[in-house]
Order: sequence, then C-alpha cells, then structure tokens
Amino acid sequence: MRHYPSDSPEAMGRLVALTLMADGAIDASELKQLDHTDTIRRLGLNEASFDRVIHELCDDMLTSAHRTPAGQLELDVENIDLLLAEVQHPLFQKQVLRMMLDVVNADSKLSGGEAVLVAEAMKFWGIDLYEVSDCSIPSLRMRSYGRNEHLRA
Repeated sequence: MRHYPSDSPEAMGRLVALTLMADGAIDASELKQLDHTDTIRRLGLNEASFDRVIHELCDDMLTSAHRTPAGQLELDVENIDLLLAEVQHPLFQKQVLRMMLDVVNADSKLSGGEAVLVAEAMKFWGIDLYEVSDCSIPSLRMRSYGRNEHLRA
C-alpha cells in the first residue's frame, strides 16, 4: 500500500474510500450520503482528488489484498492497521470514524466487511461508539504546521 503523510486529506480520504468498497461495491446511497454530508470537501479534497485516492486504493488493493473464492479482494487486519495508523490526531480519528459510519449507515445494511473495518478502526484508535455519536463537523480547513498539512475544525 502506498504511504500518505500522516493526517493528510488523502490518508483520511482513503479510509472513507475503503469504507465505500468494504461491502464489495460502491452503492449509490453511499455516494449520495457523501454529497449530503459534504464529506469530500470536509476532508480537504475535491472530487477529482477523491477519485484519484479511490483509484490509487484500487491499484494498491490489486497488489496487497488477497482474493476470496468469490473473487472479491480483501485486506487483512495488518494492512488495514497500516492505513489507520496514518491518521494519528485523535480529533481526526473521530471525524473519519464518523464519516465511515455515515457511509456504512447510508444503505441501512451492515455487511461483514463494513463491520470488520469499523470495529478495527474503533479498536485501533481506541474510540468508543458514543464518542462519535455527535461528531458532526460543519467544515474542515487546511492549516499548515511546518512541513505537514493538517485538517482542523
């Protein structure tokens, strides 16, 4: 898997993109939810850059994921943890987890892949579900801290 800078819009966007694909397909209701919650802009990305992140994730999964007997690609927990590790700031972790939950809840169905991904994020980051129950952030803006770019509420 390619590396993105810690707490970068791309690192966070990749987790949202992974959530979109966790049930095996990107559902129209999930895309509608992204639009409704202005998720892409809140991540600090535009549609073209989010599309690039999705394509890069797909390319990386072709080389890093294993194929199930049904032909789907799955990431193991170690690879998921590598992606989660790129979001280090506790506030960003909660915001991304809230975005992931929004995607998961968009079609009112919880698939096994979605459950595994969300549970692993909560475990890896040490976040309880109640901590993100009302973590709606109207917008995130880019702010530069030395060499790294960070999102802030």
